[in-house]
Amino acid sequence: QGQLVESGGGLVQPGGSLRLSCLASGFSLEYYAIAWFRQVPGKEREGLICISNTDGSIDYADSVRGRFTISREKNTIYLQMDSLRSEDTAVYYCAVDQRWRQCQLKRDEYVYWGIGTQVTVSS
Repeated sequence: QGQLVESGGGLVQPGGSLRLSCLASGFSLEYYAIAWFRQVPGKEREGLICISNTDGSIDYADSVRGRFTISREKNTIYLQMDSLRSEDTAVYYCAVDQRWRQCQLKRDEYVYWGIGTQVTVSS
C-alpha cells in the first residue's frame, strides 16, 4: 500500500553527524509507529530507535541512546545521528508498523521496509 525510501547516507568521520531521511509514499505516518534499524553483513538486523503512534514516546537501543534521535514531519521520517562511531557503520533501514501500540525494536514487528542507505563511519 505504500513505499519507503531512505536517503542521506554516506561517509562520515568518527564523532561526526548525519541525518537520514525516509520518504513515505502511500502512508499517513501519524497512524503508524516508525522505526530505524541497521544491518551489517553476516549479522542480524538491529533495531535502533522507534516512535510510537499512540503517544509519541520513543524507545532506544542502548547502543544509540543519547546519540540518535527519531522524528517525523508529514510524510518523512528522520534519523539524526550524532557522535558517530566506527561500529555504527551499516545499512540503515526505516520501517513502519500500523498497529496501535507501543513501538517495538524487533524486526518481525514490522511489515513495511525501505531498501536501505549505507552509512560508513571511518577516518
